[in-house]
Amino acid sequence: MTDTAPRHSRRGLAVPFMIVGLLLAGWTGWWFWLSDQVETRLAAQVEVLRQDGWTISHAPVRITGWPFRTRVSMPQTDILAPSGHGVAAPELVAEASSWNPDHWVVVAPDGLILTRADKGRIAIAGDGLRFSISHLSDRFPDLRAEMIRPTFTALEGAQPFPIASAERIQLETRPHLTDGLASTDELDVLFRLIDARGRPGGPVESATGQGRLSADVEGTIVGASRLQGMDSAGVFTAWTAAGGRFTAVRGRLKAGDSTALISSETLSARADGRLQGSLAVTAEKPVAVIAGLARAQSGAVNRPGAAGAVAATAAAGERPVDLVIQFRDGRTWLGPFPLAPAPRLF
Repeated sequence: MTDTAPRHSRRGLAVPFMIVGLLLAGWTGWWFWLSDQVETRLAAQVEVLRQDGWTISHAPVRITGWPFRTRVSMPQTDILAPSGHGVAAPELVAEASSWNPDHWVVVAPDGLILTRADKGRIAIAGDGLRFSISHLSDRFPDLRAEMIRPTFTALEGAQPFPIASAERIQLETRPHLTDGLASTDELDVLFRLIDARGRPGGPVESATGQGRLSADVEGTIVGASRLQGMDSAGVFTAWTAAGGRFTAVRGRLKAGDSTALISSETLSARADGRLQGSLAVTAEKPVAVIAGLARAQSGAVNRPGAAGAVAATAAAGERPVDLVIQFRDGRTWLGPFPLAPAPRLF
């Protein structure tokens, strides 16, 4: 009598591989559908902007990243808004997780050129130039721009840029929260500048004594729903006309050996885009900064006014001193002394 061992079916061994294969096929179909949607919507948005007066050109778009990423590459990109502001880059790359296409990161791996309307073009290079956007379905998406060790070089015919380089520059915006609810008309803004070096002979170099400038400033934009359009008048024009303003402005500045805490309850802009309002400043060693401005070779600085401000603040010596900076009549004032044109938003 022959003893025959029971045969085990191998069909069960194939089931896990069949499941994995089906999942992979389904995921691949999703990835190709998502890539097609991204390319279609990108082309449609470019066409809408062109109809609104934007000038946009780029080489053929490439989409890669299967299976877990969606990576959009736009070589030879040149974007110019009707306002005259724009960017150009050898390549812009946008990337998102295929399972979370609501969060995109855009990088300029080979640097970019910034066009500043009537001020000319600036070449920007660095170890990292990136922009991210998330919560795209919200009224105000979260935005973040970051430059790591950027350098700034004015191209032929352009006005010089205030700084030549920095360790890091960061700008973030997100909806203002009230009792845990996101506002539909207010944005919180954070600006951070770390260890910036001024251009030779410029006001930043003069104010810092060839040292470095750092700034950490935050506030809230009221009337943010009016920040729209990039027409020839500029994105802040409608916002200003509707009474838009900055509130709860707080920050810390460091220029060379001088430091200052700043605050303002309200800052707004005039019709010409220059800031107006007052800024409270508690400064340590402010004389060195103001004296540096008085020696600046920049035509924007009122040297007699800065010299007068030096004399007025010299009595404080090394002690902290409370100052009020006024932005009025299109200029920056320290007491009765005009220092320079007021900062301009547009």
